[in-house]
Amino acid sequence: MDQTTAHYLRLTAALNTPVQIHEPIPVTIGGLSDILFCTQRNVKFILRRLEEKRLIDWQPGRGRGHTSELTFLRSIEEVLESNLQELIAAGRIRQGIELIGLPEVSGPLKERLLALLNKQMGYHSEEESTSGLDILRITRNRHNEKLDPAFVYRAFEAYLIGQLCSTLVSYDTVHDVFLPGLAHMWEANKDCTSYMFYLRKGVRFHHGRVMTARDVKETVQRLIDIQSSALWHLRDLKQVEVLGDHRIRFDLHRPNHFFLHLLSSVDMSIIPYDLDFQTEPCGTGPYRLLKMNEDVMVLAAFDDYYGIRPLLDRVEIWYLPPYENISERMYQLPGCEPAYAPGDETNTSMDYSALGCRYIIANFHKPGKHHSPLLRETLGLLYHPVALIRELGGNRATPASSFLPWMSRSRQWKEPLLSDAQALLEQSGYQGEELILAYPLRKEDHEEAEWLHKRADQIGLKLRLLPYTDFDEAWIRKESDLLIAEEVLEDDWQWGLLNYLVNESNFLHACLLEEQRGMLHELVKDATTLPAPERIALLEHTESVMRDNRWLLYGCHMNKTALLSQSLFGVHTGPFGFLDISKVWIKSSFPEASSGEKRTLPAPHA
Repeated sequence: MDQTTAHYLRLTAALNTPVQIHEPIPVTIGGLSDILFCTQRNVKFILRRLEEKRLIDWQPGRGRGHTSELTFLRSIEEVLESNLQELIAAGRIRQGIELIGLPEVSGPLKERLLALLNKQMGYHSEEESTSGLDILRITRNRHNEKLDPAFVYRAFEAYLIGQLCSTLVSYDTVHDVFLPGLAHMWEANKDCTSYMFYLRKGVRFHHGRVMTARDVKETVQRLIDIQSSALWHLRDLKQVEVLGDHRIRFDLHRPNHFFLHLLSSVDMSIIPYDLDFQTEPCGTGPYRLLKMNEDVMVLAAFDDYYGIRPLLDRVEIWYLPPYENISERMYQLPGCEPAYAPGDETNTSMDYSALGCRYIIANFHKPGKHHSPLLRETLGLLYHPVALIRELGGNRATPASSFLPWMSRSRQWKEPLLSDAQALLEQSGYQGEELILAYPLRKEDHEEAEWLHKRADQIGLKLRLLPYTDFDEAWIRKESDLLIAEEVLEDDWQWGLLNYLVNESNFLHACLLEEQRGMLHELVKDATTLPAPERIALLEHTESVMRDNRWLLYGCHMNKTALLSQSLFGVHTGPFGFLDISKVWIKSSFPEASSGEKRTLPAPHA
């Protein structure tokens, strides 16, 4: 924000709340000097600048002791919107984001400025040069991700790593098959205790070196050495043998029918052995990391990508403060109406069902009444999926009794009465103890927390709401009794569900006691040795243990929405439902023929 705008805001705050436009206000130079914290001489200079920008009208008093008159000519909203446009046009995006975070900006104004920010950013084409760049700018309301496959936690982290890195194979969710990746072919022995992979030749990392089998082996060794959260999946690994630059073999202690699922996961993204990935993220993916700081992450298309080069030359991801009213992903382009006006005809939205669901989990590390199964059952009636969808709606699509939507659909649903919850609460021995419900600082979570608080209050259950911005295991265990969360599973849902059960970097691990986690691990310890039908049955049974013990209280499955410009083509959802930026391109308007010129297309060949 420039100094002139800052002076304007200070004056409006001190002289005119709420601001009345075109109404003269009696003032003195001495009074303005106190407001602006400057000398009377500088006050006159500031007033002149405000007049030049047509923000105020100034009528000095005539003679000593006479008051002057100051009139505001523009509203705070107009001034801030204009200032934001100027900042974005000048490429000062960080300052624009800071402006949106000002105390003077709240409610509808914040939404308008956020929409304006997305509109002014969006797609930019440097058409004036023969080598013009196509750039997509995206906003995101969460700061820097941890871009390390060894400790990936959030869905967006996994998505970004998938743009920077590649895996030996990939999973095709539509046809339920594995496809070549960095390996163009693979084979396994009869009992699935040994797997051989044949690597593509000439695949380059972003720093220029050609990938070899050594990189694959060192990637696996790194996961072991730094105690990756994916370590459980490597417990059957006996040895990794490099057989030249383009062949590598994995030998296992016992049969593993699940091994390709592991090798297609983001945890097994192949990285170069000669770089420290945590300080220099580098892979073989369609995009390379150009810049990353607390304000922005910039991805640039990798010209030497072994697959099809992205059509977007650069993607900029600008981080916003964690505003509660942001819930939709924006991929806006200039010329579109605000992202928060979904009915606008220049925009379109892409809806897709996400695997996984929203839920509440009890924190068993903290003593309290939430250890009572009857009280958790009471909470389950209050946080009932049917009531949740009926009263809050939005992107809440269908009731959940499982992370898997098809399992939830097999259940017959009936909404309970609040009196049922009241009766259970009385049976639980509840004596008015306060329970702390933690929730992420996002729109859906805030809505649900407030909704549940209101319903609990109606039956005499005391909840205190506690918002948080980042996952912190120690904080969660110390402060919360209950936690609202959402789990989005990978497209490879078997991998996603198994990984959720055994991963040590998620809410389940943070909230369950060691004996509870041990029970789950014991159930799935042989899952990878089983054929698919038996493995699926085992995963479903293990989830039922969490459900029947009410360690988790399921909420609803979500329909995700991405707001898009109609100029975006090649729109596909990638992992976790995010827009696949490696396939997106922007179609410019069809050029009109000049006057008198006819534009024809050649006839197709027979």
